Amino acid sequence: MARDGSVVPADPQAMALVKKKTQSSRSWILFDASGQGSLLDVDKYAIMHRVQIHARDLRILDPLLSYPSTILGREKAIVLNLEHIKAIITAEEVLLRDPTDDNVVPVVEELQRRLPQVGSGHQQEADGKEYNVGQHDMEGAEEDESPFEFRALEVALEAICSFLAARTTELEMAAYPALDELTSKISSRNLDRVRKLKSAMTRLTARVQKVRDELEQLLDDDDDMADLYLSRKLASASPVSGSRGGGGAWFAASPTIGSKISRASRASLATVHLDENDVEELEMLLEAYFMQIDGTLNKLTTLREYIDDTEDYINIQLDNHRNQLIQLELFLSSGTVCLSFFSLVTAIFGMNIPYTWNENHGYMFKWVVIISGTISAVTFLLIIAYARKKGLVGS
Repeated sequence: MARDGSVVPADPQAMALVKKKTQSSRSWILFDASGQGSLLDVDKYAIMHRVQIHARDLRILDPLLSYPSTILGREKAIVLNLEHIKAIITAEEVLLRDPTDDNVVPVVEELQRRLPQVGSGHQQEADGKEYNVGQHDMEGAEEDESPFEFRALEVALEAICSFLAARTTELEMAAYPALDELTSKISSRNLDRVRKLKSAMTRLTARVQKVRDELEQLLDDDDDMADLYLSRKLASASPVSGSRGGGGAWFAASPTIGSKISRASRASLATVHLDENDVEELEMLLEAYFMQIDGTLNKLTTLREYIDDTEDYINIQLDNHRNQLIQLELFLSSGTVCLSFFSLVTAIFGMNIPYTWNENHGYMFKWVVIISGTISAVTFLLIIAYARKKGLVGS
């Protein structure tokens, strides 16, 4: 791949064989309206010149920088940063970053599969050809009702929602058995396992929450959704304005930008006369994936509640054992007090002090020992019986 902006046709098998070391932060793949992909290795200035966006918009697509999920609508492009999916969508092409990444390869394949139907539909409508009445073509024509940028946006949203849903399912499959095992047996190993799962759940929840908030923010603002209608803005613009920018220098054999705008204008002639604030089509698209990502977030919320309930149950168990240990300590202390009667008797009779009652009264020592021993033994047996009744000691 040349660094002067030249392109190489994309082959899925060849892309899978590209080595990681040849992959740089400037690796892109470009899809046109016909679904044909071309690998690019260009700098950010060429990308900015091509799609006419600012450097601050391109910065959020830098894989070396950590930016939250964002969908930005610009005059001639949609800047898309959804986790590993980093793309720039225009009315006629899609630029996708790092196409050889394992998580991005399914997105590349999906774009190659779905974009050609959109391109062929617009070409038929522009050239005035008759539609085939076959079942396959009727389905393709029905799919081609959406603009090109919405098709590409739908692929990205579907991919990120499916990706996050799969990660959530994997987390659920690992978390619920671990929590049940911790409930049945409290150990350091189980506690450490649940701690790691809870940390993973917290990170995943933050990622899902950000995507959901971004979609919700778009749905709440009609102006932001209107900015995503690139085909409408392109169709309403003058064909002469397409000659600005010189972006067509990358594809010398491709049609000029002016001819593309003319075809798009004829294809979207009915759209031009619609209200520019009509965003019902995009709203329905975003609403569908908002419900899907909201369902994923609800699963994570349910999992968090289950973890919290398990923690409360574990804390109750630990408190119960702690109370039992305190009671056992109290009973043992009582037993120690009872046994201290023997020490008291020994201390009294072991003192070297002459007592008048000590002479010719040796039987008193025996009686004192017998009485104190009996009291201590009975008290100790009562304590043991009470402890067994409460389950503090074994039978």
